[in-house]
Amino acid sequence: MPALFRDGRSAKCLGATLFMFFACLAPAVTFGGVMAIQTQGAIGVVEMLVATAFCGLAYALCAGQPLIILGGTGPLLIITAILYQLCGDLDIPFLPMYAWVGLWSAVLLIALALTDASCLMRFFTRFTDEIFSALISLIFIYEALHSLVRIFQDLDVKKHHDTALLSLLLALGTYFIAMNLSRMRRSHLLRPRIREFLADFGPSLAIGAMTLVALWLHEVDLDILPAPESFGTTSGRPWRVDLSQVPHWAKLAALGPALLVTVLMFLDQNITSRLVNSPDHRLTKGPACHLDLAVVGLLTGICSLFGLPWLVAATVRSLNHVHSLATTEEVVKPGSAPREHILHVQENRVTGLAIHLLIGCTLMLLPLLKTIPMAVLYGLFLFMGIVSMVGNQFFERLSFWLIDPDLQPTTHYTRRVPKRTIQLFTVLQLACLVILWVVKTSSLAIIFPLFIALLVPVRQLAGHFFDQESLAALDAAEEPEEEETHWAA
Repeated sequence: MPALFRDGRSAKCLGATLFMFFACLAPAVTFGGVMAIQTQGAIGVVEMLVATAFCGLAYALCAGQPLIILGGTGPLLIITAILYQLCGDLDIPFLPMYAWVGLWSAVLLIALALTDASCLMRFFTRFTDEIFSALISLIFIYEALHSLVRIFQDLDVKKHHDTALLSLLLALGTYFIAMNLSRMRRSHLLRPRIREFLADFGPSLAIGAMTLVALWLHEVDLDILPAPESFGTTSGRPWRVDLSQVPHWAKLAALGPALLVTVLMFLDQNITSRLVNSPDHRLTKGPACHLDLAVVGLLTGICSLFGLPWLVAATVRSLNHVHSLATTEEVVKPGSAPREHILHVQENRVTGLAIHLLIGCTLMLLPLLKTIPMAVLYGLFLFMGIVSMVGNQFFERLSFWLIDPDLQPTTHYTRRVPKRTIQLFTVLQLACLVILWVVKTSSLAIIFPLFIALLVPVRQLAGHFFDQESLAALDAAEEPEEEETHWAA
């Protein structure tokens, strides 16, 4: 039996599968619901679930790095919504135009893979990775909090304050149970095997517990997961898209937006791949960036033909997949704060296959999904966003602003870099993050991918304002194991 399948036979992989099933199902349903609104039902929840299951299974089988999880992303949702508006203004059928844009993007992505364009990612460093990862984490946290605030704002005759209060308690309960159980591995309570079980299955237990609470308090009217009653396209259209419904000039004009989609998917895929294959994760089976990009390109073309949403490597879900399969220990160095250190990751294809097989099965059990309150999924969003911040040195350096300077933890870069330089470097990253957020939420959202690419020249320009020794410490690919050897004067 191949090692990638044999390594999937463990309790840790079972726990990771159950956790990631809900972690992938929640954003799939959420993004699908939002996309249904933005496209007037042309693409909705069912299409998103079908795409997630099909692409996830194909990627887990064929890709070189199966730990990466494909999914819908905010920037792709924005581009799809803008394309829908553009088609309406030009009186062009949306789905055929969407298909042509997707087909052009597929050709371009495969061409980039065949020409080894992913090698350009060598110009991306920890500076860029931290900003991009921080942006995606904040999107998850913002969406969770924004959704909870909206519940309080949308109260009507049917839904009173008890609805808002219970929704808040369910979300916070899911978050706190998942977070505390995930820390059980370092606890002194119970037996080691039980601690390991609770840590691995923590998010799944949290979802189950809070769903039972919601069922117990069934008198309170709650928003539930908006799953359809039966399988079929959201609008009742045929699954196959008719490519001939657009004029010939539109088929060529689709190359314009396809270029932006290609840039976004290329960056999303490769930055997430860099983060997953970070040396800090101690992966042993190696990356396969070109193969992965080619698989994503092929899947983009197939999804376009059937009016399914485009999927790409999802940063938060991929990092949570890695962390859920990781064996960790808490490292305490003299003068430093405790730090979680990954010892080993159970690299396999089984979890990816099982996760997306379960998502596919939900299409046959759609009514059962309606028992899960949306507030529970918002709590899971919050948990995923905060957990993905772990190991991001940008957030660590931001926390220094709130900590007594005499009590700040000692790290490899605080030993080598003056405090003022650390603060200026952090301010530069914060400014880049704010600009990306503003662009993402403005009318310039369609050119958001270009602003991500501009992080590379910004990092290059930083070399003229910071000395190279400080940059080497702040922008190191991984934390040195032996600081006295790597950072000796």
